[in-house]
Amino acid sequence: MIPASPRAALFDLDGTLVDSVPDLAAAADATLRDLGRPPAGEPRVRDWVGDGVPRLVHRCLTGDMHADAPEELHRRALERFVHHYARENGRRTALRPGAGRALAALAERGVALACVTNKPRGFTLSLLAALGLDGFFASVVGGDDTRRQKPHPEPLLAALDALGVAPSRAVMVGDSDNDVRAARAAGVAVVAVSDGYNHGRPVAESGPDAVLDTLDDLPALLYPHGAPPS
Repeated sequence: MIPASPRAALFDLDGTLVDSVPDLAAAADATLRDLGRPPAGEPRVRDWVGDGVPRLVHRCLTGDMHADAPEELHRRALERFVHHYARENGRRTALRPGAGRALAALAERGVALACVTNKPRGFTLSLLAALGLDGFFASVVGGDDTRRQKPHPEPLLAALDALGVAPSRAVMVGDSDNDVRAARAAGVAVVAVSDGYNHGRPVAESGPDAVLDTLDDLPALLYPHGAPPS
């Protein structure tokens, strides 16, 4: 259940606030070309993202959601991916509809905001800065900032600890089963956008507290009477 006038909102990044697949796909295809392999293409990469860079690289190498590539091959491919993504990150990534307006509206209400993502911290910070979002977040938890990534609750709890807000007074805003599972495990309410990155499955199947077609609707959902957090 979404708390009345939540004091904090935790936002996933890829698929929720931004569409980063064009840049991720460019880096993935460049990596595969370096290894003498055919490109994966943007549609396949769109279904593969959401579980961090190492898992994305495994999927690029195997064409499978769950299989692991040989260790040495994965190591070489991961190095190449990081190299290419450092160049591509932010070049074609765009804000999702309503993302900037929702963040601004919540910030105006005094809501504490955090970005909680499985993307590595360095890439996260540079992307937020490139898109002008970095000033919104009092806390950023990247995929290499905690021992375990979403769907484990540890990243969400780390962000809440940094914000000084109890899980019962917060909401997670994401786009995937990973976000829903992490929020449930952390004791945090969760809102999902309907058309993000969820491996081709409707996120409603994961049972979030609410599903939105656009983040423009988020402030009214959380504060239907315009009430600030208390």
